Amino acid sequence: MFKKILIANRGEIAVRVIRACRELGIIPVAVYSDADSRALHVRLSKEAYRLGGSKPSESYLNMDRIIEAARKSKAEAVHPGYGFLAENSDFARKCEQEGLIFIGPSSESIRIMGNKTQARQKMVQAGVPVIPGTLEPLSGEKDLIEQAEKIGFPLLLKAAAGGGGKGLRLVKERKDLLPSFRLAKSESEASFGDSSVYIEKYIQEPHHIEVQILADRFGHTVSLGERECSIQRRYQKVMEETPSPFLDDDTRKKMEEVAVEAARAVKYQNAGTVEFVVNGEKNFYFLEMNTRLQVEHPITEMVTGIDIVKNQIKIAYGNKLPFSQKEVLPRGASLECRIYAEDPYNDFMPSPGKIKRLRSPSGGLGLRYDNGTYEGYEVPLDYDPLLSKVITWGATREEAIRRMQRALSEYQVYGIVTIIPLFKRILFHPDFYKGDYNTHFMERLEKESEKPGIEEQNVALIAAGIKSYTSSRTFSFKPGGRKPASNWKIQGRMKALSRNL
Repeated sequence: MFKKILIANRGEIAVRVIRACRELGIIPVAVYSDADSRALHVRLSKEAYRLGGSKPSESYLNMDRIIEAARKSKAEAVHPGYGFLAENSDFARKCEQEGLIFIGPSSESIRIMGNKTQARQKMVQAGVPVIPGTLEPLSGEKDLIEQAEKIGFPLLLKAAAGGGGKGLRLVKERKDLLPSFRLAKSESEASFGDSSVYIEKYIQEPHHIEVQILADRFGHTVSLGERECSIQRRYQKVMEETPSPFLDDDTRKKMEEVAVEAARAVKYQNAGTVEFVVNGEKNFYFLEMNTRLQVEHPITEMVTGIDIVKNQIKIAYGNKLPFSQKEVLPRGASLECRIYAEDPYNDFMPSPGKIKRLRSPSGGLGLRYDNGTYEGYEVPLDYDPLLSKVITWGATREEAIRRMQRALSEYQVYGIVTIIPLFKRILFHPDFYKGDYNTHFMERLEKESEKPGIEEQNVALIAAGIKSYTSSRTFSFKPGGRKPASNWKIQGRMKALSRNL
């Protein structure tokens, strides 16, 4: 087994990989930017190397500095985590050229599946169903108009080199076509250095469902089941669950079989995720393949008992998969909430700053807490605002939901704003509880009345009572005068008031 692995990432995913390394007896090596010099992943590593300034381009996207750190530390392999360079075929190739094992697929597989139009072409050749659309990037505005007329509205403009909602525009009417095309090209160029854009037919009432696969270098490819990823904001996931409450067993089985065939079509190795869009009639279409570890991988681990990160490392070392498809037996249900430093009531604006107090969810059966922060940590503005992930498991979906409700009621973060209140609203929503939702759920939630619940009404009444009571008291104490009520008495009276509400 490897003796040292350099983790080319930060935050909770770096911590996750560090812990897997330690359990395998491997020395984890961290890298950090100036903004992350006191980050948790640095504190937990045996060795840590500075990359450069706080900007990603000066640190976590600086391939040469990362490879230099790997050489200095004498690491044998590099784990990219997710984001940053995880799906960069050039970085994977550089690692290969430098004699470093890249813990992921080959640079060629990343290149093919990273370009969305090439991936679509490959899937068509393999007989995998794809969404109607163009198989080549649009050559210009004339080509755009011609293809749009063929496909019809509504449609999606998507960056050929994209992901994470970058360079993506929904076009519902013809009048919005050209402005949206120009915006998509501009954003794609800024995000990926490639302005290529293609068209896909927009699927009405869609579900975003993905299948986790693992593949070794000996031709063994298995599915670890699917994940429902339809709770999204700005085309990015915030909450996932498995199994999907929408799918039936026959559709689930077919999707898993297609996902395995898609991976085999590009001779895929290591962990990957085949993503599908599914319409209301449960017809599914290939969307893309993520050639890396996913943020939401823990829920699959919870129901299968299979450690995906450890298997990534073992596959990269040259080991065979230790189980067959028949031995993958998912049990129960699992949910994940991504805790972002964002304000859900202010257009999800980032909320950097110091965590003044942190009370994490308590442990117990079926609760996992993947964290990248600590009390006193300064959340930087330079990176993705993901702080942690709360994952629950239950023998039933209802049990997993109730366990998540309990966990989030205990989770307290002071000093910054998080999206925890949003999750509380989702988890108690009757449609979510019934499993009746798709990728439009967040839009529906925003349109619903913002009337406060009974708990919020009680808090408001108590606050009003405190203000009324304290404003009627005279706090300037004079000899012989009446002494003002103490804070303890005021609090006691307010508690009595709250009990009567």
